[in-house]
Amino acid sequence: MSAETPVQSAGNFARLRLRFREWRGTRPFWAGLFTLLGGVPIAYFPYATLKLGTMSIAMSTTAGAGSLIIGALLITLGLTMWFQSATRIFAGVAAIILALVSLVVSNIGGFLIGFLLAMVGGALALSWAPGGPAAQGVAAKGAGTSGPAAGDGFTGAPGAPGVPAQPQPAHDTPVPHTADGGVDGERAEGPHGGSRVG
Repeated sequence: MSAETPVQSAGNFARLRLRFREWRGTRPFWAGLFTLLGGVPIAYFPYATLKLGTMSIAMSTTAGAGSLIIGALLITLGLTMWFQSATRIFAGVAAIILALVSLVVSNIGGFLIGFLLAMVGGALALSWAPGGPAAQGVAAKGAGTSGPAAGDGFTGAPGAPGVPAQPQPAHDTPVPHTADGGVDGERAEGPHGGSRVG
C-alpha cells in the first residue's frame, strides 16, 4: 500500500459524485425518490405485525393485495421517472391517482406517510422540466449584459457590442421660432447643413 492510495480513492469518489450529480440533474430525481419511498409504507403496513410486549397487533385487512399492488406500482413509477424521464407526466398523474386510491384501500394511505410522499413525488414529476444548453446560454448572456435593454430609447455608442447605433437628432435644444416660421435672431442650421438667419 502506497501513500498515493488515499488520494486515488478520494479522486474516484469525487468523480463518482460528480457523475451522479450530472445524472441526477437530467431527470426528475427527487420526484422519483419521493414516489418510490411513498410506495414502501403503502405496501408494507397491511402485512406488518407490531408487537407491544406480549401482545401482537396485525394491521392486515381484506385489501392487503390491493395495497401491495398500489405500493409496487408506485415503486415502479418512481423508477420510471428516473430511467424514462420522457414519461414523467404520465408517471406523475398515475402517482397522484394511486396515492388518492391508497387512502381508501391501504390503511389511510399507509397512515398518511405513503400518501403524502406519493403526492409530493407526483407533483414534482408534473412540475419538472428538463434544462437545455440553450436556456443556460441565454441566462449566461443575460447575466453578462449590463445597461438598458434594447428598445427603451438607449442609443448606444457606435460599435458597442450588441447595441445598434441609432441616429441622433440634429438639435439637442429647442430653437424658438417667430410667428412667420423664422428663427428668433439666432443662427440655425438649415435642413441641408447650411445656415440661415431669421
